[in-house]
Amino acid sequence: MSDTDVIIIGAGASGLMCAIEAGKRGRKVLVLDHANKAGKKILMSGGGRCNFTNYSIEPGNYISHNPHFCKSALSRYTQWDFLALIGRYQIPFHERDHGQLFCNDSAKDILELLLAECNKVGVVVQLNTHIDSVERLTDLFHLKTNNGNFSCQSLVIATGGLSIPKMGATPLGYKIAEQFGIKVLPTSAALVPFTLQPEDKEKFSALSGIAVPCVVSNNRQSFSENVLFTHRGLSGPAILQISSYWRAGEEIVINLLPQVNLETELKSKRQQKVKNKLKTILEGYLPKRLVSSFLSDDLLERSLQDLSDKQIQRVADQLHCWTIKPNGTEGYRTAEVTSGGVDCDAVSSKTMESKQVQGLYFVGEVLDVTGWLGGYNFQWAWSSAWCAGQYC
Repeated sequence: MSDTDVIIIGAGASGLMCAIEAGKRGRKVLVLDHANKAGKKILMSGGGRCNFTNYSIEPGNYISHNPHFCKSALSRYTQWDFLALIGRYQIPFHERDHGQLFCNDSAKDILELLLAECNKVGVVVQLNTHIDSVERLTDLFHLKTNNGNFSCQSLVIATGGLSIPKMGATPLGYKIAEQFGIKVLPTSAALVPFTLQPEDKEKFSALSGIAVPCVVSNNRQSFSENVLFTHRGLSGPAILQISSYWRAGEEIVINLLPQVNLETELKSKRQQKVKNKLKTILEGYLPKRLVSSFLSDDLLERSLQDLSDKQIQRVADQLHCWTIKPNGTEGYRTAEVTSGGVDCDAVSSKTMESKQVQGLYFVGEVLDVTGWLGGYNFQWAWSSAWCAGQYC
């Protein structure tokens, strides 16, 4: 049995960050992961460029049954703190829409930074290690693995969620929580594309590859970004965002032309005696294939001059208020994150330690905190892990 102060299960963003902070306090830290490489999800994130944080981080960018839980961690280790760390390593980065920050070169820069920081403080990272069992005896946790048995005073669960199983996602963190009597809230795929009902899929599959700026909303939330038509359904940033607020069986409303008041525009053109066909005018705003999928040929071939106010209103409504009921989502296979997880009410927002089990900590995605698309989930990983690292 090998003794250490802190064992962290999971060598991803939150696990490595927590290891660095605990190591800085002189704690002897061992990070265990079943994968053959640390930080696999870091490397694949943001198309290989890692959207590592956002200039604008607010508690309102997160979903949780306890919406106040994330406030403490986000205020104590901010995006500016992480940017200072990036600056020390002179990692070049750039801003995209909505304050999203990406590496200029590669996500590898972020992973190498984390591993270099771990190295500095003597953190040991052991890969290809499967956890067979976890027990708490007296004041220590005992772990049995395929690579030997270990004991520690503090055990940190940084196992992530269920998204992208081919990257090695497992329910281990939730199982450990439940083993110790800690409530786990139902999980679901979040930041995930929608699939469509069979008849809608057939109707819109010809639009695969088309992306248009839209406003997508339901009765709880609204997002203004691109929607991408796919051969399975709908994707793109606006869809991924709304998916975290969607429940099975609900409809969503998509404004395909948010930058124009189509009814006013068409009536104005009609008054100006514009003689073009409706089709020609609409194709000035939207891709041809999209226009013909949403409106009948009979209507599209008519001259604008021949359209009544009622018909113009109907055309505008169809494009401004496309209401559709998704069949479901693509599930964990393509989801960026997992919503739900370890109940935040069971965890200290200051230390990330279980209120029930002394020495047991939870950080990152395994907790019931789900960020928006755009660097928010990475910032939650850094912030929650930093907090735990001050105490574990």
